[in-house]
Amino acid sequence: MDTRTTDGEELLALLAALANPIRLRILARLATGRDYVSNLARELEVSRPLLHMHLQRLEAAGLVVGTLELSDDGKALKYYEVGDLDLHLTPATIAAAARTLTSPGH
Repeated sequence: MDTRTTDGEELLALLAALANPIRLRILARLATGRDYVSNLARELEVSRPLLHMHLQRLEAAGLVVGTLELSDDGKALKYYEVGDLDLHLTPATIAAAARTLTSPGH
């Protein structure tokens, strides 16, 4: 998320994606370099289905980017890396984002 972005729905999705310890661990691990799903699951000691669920949430919020690649032996591997993230929250950016919210519950 770019700091110039003031869309409230995007900000809520970003903050919701960050509000989970497993997702924070995933981001911290990917901050050291991209990796593929099976290896990430082993390193983070979570099941691949659980990891996939969290990666989908992070990807939907724009925090990670996934690419499918073929290994030398022809296996399809899904690699993930941290997306562009430059988040700086101030009262002014929060107020601007809040003004763009479309649903009454938000």
